[in-house]
Parts: sequence; structure tokens; C-alpha cells
Amino acid sequence: MTEPTTENQTTEASAAPGGEPASFADFFETQLTTRLDQLREGDIVAGSVIKVGKDTVVVDIGYKSEGVIPIDEFVDASGKIDVSAGDQVDVLVEAKENENGLILLSKEKADKLKVWDEISDACERDELIAGTITQRVKGGLSVTIRGGVKAFLPGSQVDLRPVRNLDKLLGQTFDFKVIKFNKKRGNIVLSRRVLLEKERDRLKAETLQNLEEGQMVTGTIKNITEYGAFVDLGGIDGLLHITDMSWGRVSHPSEMFGVGDEVTVKVLKYNAETERVSLGLKQTQEDPWNVVAEQYKPGARTKGKVVSLTDYGAFVELEEGVEGLIHVSEMTWTKPKHPSKILDIGQEVETVVLDIDIQNKRISLGLKQLEPDPWTVFTQQYNPGDIIRGKVRSLTDYGVFIGIEDGVDGMVHKSDLSWTQRINNPADIYRKGDEVEAIILSVNHDERKVSLGIKQLMEDPWTYIPGRYPEGTVLEVRALSVNEYEGVHVELERGVEGVIPRAEISHDMSVDPAEVVKSGDILKAQVIRVDQDDRRISLSLKGADNKELDEKMKYVAEKQAASGSRKIGPSGRPSATLGDLLKGKLGDMAKSDEGDESESE
Repeated sequence: MTEPTTENQTTEASAAPGGEPASFADFFETQLTTRLDQLREGDIVAGSVIKVGKDTVVVDIGYKSEGVIPIDEFVDASGKIDVSAGDQVDVLVEAKENENGLILLSKEKADKLKVWDEISDACERDELIAGTITQRVKGGLSVTIRGGVKAFLPGSQVDLRPVRNLDKLLGQTFDFKVIKFNKKRGNIVLSRRVLLEKERDRLKAETLQNLEEGQMVTGTIKNITEYGAFVDLGGIDGLLHITDMSWGRVSHPSEMFGVGDEVTVKVLKYNAETERVSLGLKQTQEDPWNVVAEQYKPGARTKGKVVSLTDYGAFVELEEGVEGLIHVSEMTWTKPKHPSKILDIGQEVETVVLDIDIQNKRISLGLKQLEPDPWTVFTQQYNPGDIIRGKVRSLTDYGVFIGIEDGVDGMVHKSDLSWTQRINNPADIYRKGDEVEAIILSVNHDERKVSLGIKQLMEDPWTYIPGRYPEGTVLEVRALSVNEYEGVHVELERGVEGVIPRAEISHDMSVDPAEVVKSGDILKAQVIRVDQDDRRISLSLKGADNKELDEKMKYVAEKQAASGSRKIGPSGRPSATLGDLLKGKLGDMAKSDEGDESESE
């Protein structure tokens, strides 16, 4: 703004050089020139709009020259030109005169300088400033405040807690406190957190004053974790633990709540010193176990949803807050399987209530009880002495398990497979899936076991064996196996076996039977004893006509003696090994070759 001229200045300006009085026009021009000289760039002056052109607006500011302003500076928020001739405006002098003799003015800059002054005054008075978040910038947000001035809101000053998604605040208007102001650099830093902290402290003091255990309070879900949710009660947070959210099963708090949800809870514990508050939601509702005894009685059928599977069973939700356990032993009448092989999580299932423990809040459920007990069905249809037909379900070292009915198996002990054969491994005779017949020998109701027999389906051959094979009888037998100590096990006929002791193989005990008798050899043997009590037939080779075998035994013994390789056998007499026999045989062959060579010479 120019300073007013003094009276002396006016008197001096009224006289032309040389002391001659000037005309009024000269005097007025002189006055305007003087005022123009006193006008400085950056001054804010008042002006009047005298013309609105296509690109510029002409403004009279009371100086020698008129000023011009770009018409864009008069565009309002809707994009329209908001200026008319005669309007009074405050403008900023950018340049005194251009090449056209016009003064360059700016209404926009004048407005901004005025706003900066207002902001400065507000800061001095510690007043709040309203602003709209308009843009996300590096490190925070850009806020438009009075007169379109841009200010910076750091990310750390947006809220009490870090805000992950700043974009959701765009377009929102809040009150801010100026925490940094530099007019010269055009720098303004705002804070919303300072205001929120003050409000939080006020609410906290008010909340703590009225808070007490057992009180029902309403709050807002502020944060969610794996173990619970934090509820803002008004300046103070309380923890709603996952176990206190529902009487039912809650896998994760996010299943029930979202950040910002309003919830009414009960104050379970409150420590004024540590300011810790424990909250409960399920405590605002009646415990469903209070009426369980009336609704679920043993023996009753009920439906529910499988909510969890373990190695020992399945948990079924009967209603919210009430679960029962189907133990793996109560799932099927047959051999227990892993619960995941029978049920799936989320499956709707019908069960039978077996037992209720109100004190420990446990309900035992059964699944197999929905079907008839196979054992009961079996005992109603079968009795000892009945012949059954089934498939081999499994084999063990001691017997064969045969399926009788679905859920009921019987076992044939290996001693009940044959009257005459000694069976050490049932798998040598049977395979899983073979269909066989058997007779029920006994039924153990306490242990739910069925004993079966296969040999009992046939006549015991030992009723006629003593008469068929009297002592002294000579017959042909087939060698089954050879043992250096026991002798040779032979088959007299299909299903009838005997043994030739080592002492009855030859008069010479020095030879290992395994070196002269092989499995499958046909031998002549004499029955020397029939023991009906032990079910054993003993035979002898010495009393039968086995010329080839005797010659072989003699040959082996002579070779052992010639080579000096006879060893002591089980009887205390020298014995030979297969290696000894081979060495002797090779030696004979070498001598034979030498004899042939000498004859040829």
C-alpha cells in the first residue's frame, strides 16, 4: 500500500519547473506518477473491476496505469467465471508496468497471502483448522485448508494407531492442529493425532471413573488377534478373549467380528492400577449347559455337525456351546478305523446319546448304536457245531481269520488246520481272500471271540492209520525235508506224514543225510513204530531195500575216509560236509585225467 502524500508534497507538485504554475492535468499526472513510484511489487491494494475481457480482467487500483489479472483467477469451484464490472477486489502487485504500460496484478496470490495471515493468527491463538484430505503423498497426506492452501499431514499424525490404508481417508474433512508453520517457506504441518489423544484422555478419565466389574458396557472392536479382540470402551481398551466370545467353538475371532463392529460386553475383571480390563460376550447370554440334562437324555437320538476330528474320536456340535464326543470305539462294530475314514468335518450326522457329565460338561455319543450289533445277530443265527463259509480276512503266525458276518470274524488256530500235517505258517497254505469252510468249535461271549476248525470237517485219519500201517510194513515214501539232526520228514500218502530218524537212515552215522537225500526223492522205508498218542509214525531206511541209497552212502563215506576229511557228527562219529564230498569228487576226477594221459603216452 502507498503512503498518503503530505501537504508540502502537493504544493511542490503544483508548480512547474521555473516557478510557473502547472495545469490541473499536469498536476494530476504528477500526483499519479508520484503514487506509482511509491507502489512496490508484492503490495496488496484495493481495486475496482472496470472491464471483464476474454482473457483478462482490468482493475483500477487508483494509479496512473490500470492493472490486469488473468481471468482464470476468477473461476469458482464449479468452473464458472465469477466476476463483474464494479466488483471490489484486493489484488497483489506483481509488476508495476509491462510493455503495454499496464500493471500486472494477481487476485489469487492476494487471497493466499490473506489466508496465510489468517492461518498465522489462528496459530498464535492455538485454534483448530478444518481441512479436507485430498491427496496421498510421500510420507503422509495432503490436506486442503482455508483458501485452498495445501498442508502436510504426516502418516504418524493421522490416528492414534498406524493406518495401513490411507486411501480410505481421501475426501474426508477433519479438524487439525498446526504443529509447524513457516510462512516464508509456505510450509504447514498438521496433526490429527494430538486432538485424538486429548479426546482419548478425556474419555479415559470418564470411563475409568464409572467402570466396575459385572457392568455391561458398549464398545467398538479396535483390533483383532489370534487370541482375542481389543474393544475400545472410550479411551481405554479391554480384551475380549477368544474363550469368552461364545459358549460354542470359535476357531478365530474374525469369524465373529470385524474391526469397527459395535459390541455389548460384560466387564469380567478390572485392575485400576494396571488399567487392564477383561471382557466377556458369552457371559451376556445364558449358559446352554444349564438345560442340557433336560434336552439330551441317554438313549435319545440327536443330530449335530462334526466340528473336529482327532485320533481318538470326533467332536459333534449339537447346538451352539454344546458338543459331544463320538469315541473311535463307538463309531463302528467292526475293527476301529481312524475317524477321518468314517466322518468329515462339517458333516451332518445322527448319533445316540450314551452318557452325560454335567459337572465336566461332557456328552458321550455313539454312532454304531444306530445299527444292530453284529454280534447279537451272529449269536441268534449260529451255534457251536454249525458249519460256516467265509473268506480269509487276515493271516498270522498262529492262525487264519475268517469272516463269518459283517463285523464278526472267527479264528482257526494252526493246530486245527490239519489232523496229520504240522503247519508252522498258515500263509503257506492259504491266501487272503480265499473262500473256505469251517466249523464253529466254541463261542466266547465275554470277549466276543469265535473259535473255528477246518480239520474237524474231515474224519480223523488216526482212527485208521494204525491199522493201515502196521509195524514192519515196507512202502515207498516221498522226502519232504531233510534235517541233519532230526532226520528226514516224509509223506506216506496225502495228508499223512512220518519221520525217518537219523539213526535209521544208515549204519554209518558219519554222513550228513542232507548230502544224500533231497526233497522230493522217492525212498523205500519200513514202519518201525506208530505212536497214536503223539500222532507220530517212525520209519527206517535200514530195514528196507534201498540199494542205490546204500551205495551212495558207502561211496560218500569211502571218499571222506580217503581224503581224511571225516568230521564228528551228532552221534559222536566222524561226519563229512558237502564241501568235503566235492573236494573228494574233484580229486578223483583229477586222478582219472592223469591216468588217461599216461595211457595215451
